[in-house]
Parts: sequence; structure tokens; C-alpha cells
Amino acid sequence: MQKAKGFTLIEIMIVVAIVGILAALAWPSYQNSVMRANRAEAKTELMDLAQRLQKCYTTYGRYDSPPAPDKCAAFDSVNTAPGYTTRGNGYYLITIAPNPPGVIRSSYIMTATAIKAPQTNDTAENCNIMTLSHTGKKDPEACW
Repeated sequence: MQKAKGFTLIEIMIVVAIVGILAALAWPSYQNSVMRANRAEAKTELMDLAQRLQKCYTTYGRYDSPPAPDKCAAFDSVNTAPGYTTRGNGYYLITIAPNPPGVIRSSYIMTATAIKAPQTNDTAENCNIMTLSHTGKKDPEACW
């Protein structure tokens, strides 16, 4: 009598169960990696805007737009409502803290707020809201 070759139903079910367990363990790690990679969009835009604002400060002695005809396009792009949506996938909205009227802006704090999934779920270390100031202070540091 010849022995049948192949897999039994029990063996296949065990393999499927093991694959399911491995996938369940790997999925959160994958999601965290995706969110960390997408943070680069906010970091890149914040750093680019900071560099452009510094150029305005060097040229005009202020971070905001001086009276016409000179303009600080970087400040104007962030200061308009609702803010500046990041290029790329548009995961973040960048805004700048308001300044009292008539006061020359000599400092700033820009905020990148997640507006699109999966970044809106990036709450492990509150990385769904990232800030950068004129002094280079980055908050929360763990997200940078």
C-alpha cells in the first residue's frame, strides 16, 4: 500500500495560524515605521520655511512681511488662513503663532499639525503636532 503524499488539514491550519500571529505582531511595527517616515514631510517643510524666514530676517530685520513693496513670501505662505499644507502627500498643516498687530516680528514658532491619516494617529509621543522656533528648538524632541 502506498502512503499518500501531501499536507493534512491540521498542518495547513497550523501554518495559517502561525502566519496570522506573525502578521499581527508585525503590523504595529510596520505602521510605526510608516508614521516615522512620513514625519520627514513635516520636518523638511519646517526646516525649509525656517531657512526662508531667516533669509527674510537677514534682509528686512524681521520675520514677517515688511510694508509694501517688499514681501516675505515664506511668512505670507504660512500666515494665510488656514495655513500651509505640506507638499508631497499633504499630511501636515503648518501654521505660525500670531503676532500682535503693529509689532515687528522678531521671533516665531511654527507648528506642523497632522491633518491626514495615518499621521493623525501618530500620538505615541505626541508626534502629530511638531513645532520649530526661531531659536531652532524642536518639540517634541523625540519626533525629530
